[in-house]
Amino acid sequence: MTDIRIMVVEDEPNIAEIVSLYLTRAGFQPFSISNGQQAQEEMEKDMPDFVILDVMLPGLDGLSLTRWIRERSNTPVILMTARKEEIDRISGLEMGADDYVVKPFSPQELVSRVKAILRRTNPVEQSIPSKTIKLGDLVINPQTRLVTLKENELILTTKEFDLLFLLMRHPRQVFTRDQLLDEVWGLVEYIDPSTVTVHIRRLREKIEINPSKPDHLQTVWGTGYKFEP
Repeated sequence: MTDIRIMVVEDEPNIAEIVSLYLTRAGFQPFSISNGQQAQEEMEKDMPDFVILDVMLPGLDGLSLTRWIRERSNTPVILMTARKEEIDRISGLEMGADDYVVKPFSPQELVSRVKAILRRTNPVEQSIPSKTIKLGDLVINPQTRLVTLKENELILTTKEFDLLFLLMRHPRQVFTRDQLLDEVWGLVEYIDPSTVTVHIRRLREKIEINPSKPDHLQTVWGTGYKFEP
């Protein structure tokens, strides 16, 4: 059994029960809350290790809660959205969510996504190169998962860090979106390719002087993206 505590924020009891059941079977310690405001109050007392939350919640909606979490913590967040809420899925990623699933979804798929995100944040489970990478004023440390720009620490989500680390490890190498999905998310068949675009845009806003004319995170039209030192 693992001691990883996962908060499931879902106002539909059946969905919350099923998600919690599968997480428990996978060895996690889930607990469910049905109200967004209550979830925020609980997180102010004790931030869980992982958060899974619905977009449509009473008290405080999932997008606002995601933004609130990201302003305070790098705790991984997975959003649960309805199929018609595509704009909410993109907004959720822009606000810092690490991933999302579309209802109706397979509980086992959700568990797989949780495990994939945790693998990316656990240096014991990965053979992460220990060497700090410095390219210009940008420094990334894979062991502490610390990124600094001109000696100022940047606050990145789990996936933002993983994406930047991959590109900086291979400067000037062009990656397609599918390659990035496979390397960073590990579940290509489930993820919307626009997820990569959203994360690249968020990273540009954090590391580029002019995000609309990036010096480092460059688009290779018709192919993908690369990091230019």
